[in-house]
Amino acid sequence: MKTKNGVLQTPAFFPVATQAALKTLDSDDLKRIGFKNILCNTYHLMLRPGSKLIKKMGGLHKFMDFEGIIATDSGGFQVFSLGKGIEHGVGKIVSISSSQKAKKKTGQKGMVAINEQGVCFRSHLDGSKRFLGPKESIKIQHELGADIIFAFDECTSPLDDLQYTKKATERTHRWAKQCLEFHQRQKSKQALFGIVQGGLFQGLREQSAKIIGSMDFFGFGIGGSLGVAIDKTKKTMYKILDWTIPLLPEEKPRHLLGIGYLEDFEKSIKRGIDLFDCVYPTRMGRHGTGITSQGLLNFNKSKFLSDKNPIDKKCSCFVCQSYSRSYITHLMRASEITGMRLLTIHNLSFFKNFLESTRKKIEQGRI
Repeated sequence: MKTKNGVLQTPAFFPVATQAALKTLDSDDLKRIGFKNILCNTYHLMLRPGSKLIKKMGGLHKFMDFEGIIATDSGGFQVFSLGKGIEHGVGKIVSISSSQKAKKKTGQKGMVAINEQGVCFRSHLDGSKRFLGPKESIKIQHELGADIIFAFDECTSPLDDLQYTKKATERTHRWAKQCLEFHQRQKSKQALFGIVQGGLFQGLREQSAKIIGSMDFFGFGIGGSLGVAIDKTKKTMYKILDWTIPLLPEEKPRHLLGIGYLEDFEKSIKRGIDLFDCVYPTRMGRHGTGITSQGLLNFNKSKFLSDKNPIDKKCSCFVCQSYSRSYITHLMRASEITGMRLLTIHNLSFFKNFLESTRKKIEQGRI
């Protein structure tokens, strides 16, 4: 993928810099790790510090001193997380036990109200009333100046029924058309992706893929609820990809939104996914977990305090070359931010190397 700020080799993973920063890291850290692409969050940046201020500062690239490729999401996922996510107590993918509990509802009221024009919501920061619709989302993303931007959509809950999911999906299609028309009128050179919705329903997913796929988007995101996870197999998610991807143009990139566990990559790539994003590697690092060739290691546990080995003997990142499990464990147990930073750097390095290895497998015909 060619953009104004670089060429992105796919398949690729976008670390999530929600508020124009990866927690505990700076842009030099990303350069050192080797990541040339990140994803920032439209909803959070519109609230703080505001897209107009970021535009005044020269856009996201100058604001955060990042020379690579920046993507911004549409804000549609926050519509879900602040609404049905709170009411149902679920995420995009839900476990069987969680889905059974969630059917009873949480008793909590969501913070959003959705209508044909967009979404009215209260800021989670100060409770002020705000509005976000298709044109507003694209305008904010234009001001942020990202290389890749997304059309505004309604992300449904895994517990939404067919009737509501159909209504939300059709609304997403209308919003997609408005986003595309507004984007084209502004003559922006940013790469605009449309988002396929349809929840867990094959007919709706196929219809959405045909409608969104027929529009003149640069690429496509696979969004919305992705089903029930059974022992991490995520069978429903893969079914959704099988329904959806064959109906999208082959020559355009596909982004599986908000998904990025190691076990997700190969199966999704085989089905035609090019791009991923997820908070998983950075969040795990901040909570003391290292992602390694031996699996997940919890460095909050005292058993690693006397371990002289690196986080992962097979890893070539500077953290594994310089620091022991003992030191990392000490930092985490002492609640030192440096421990979180070093684990985050290692986890992202592990992901980068994993994707590089995957690309080599593709070149060699092994995937």
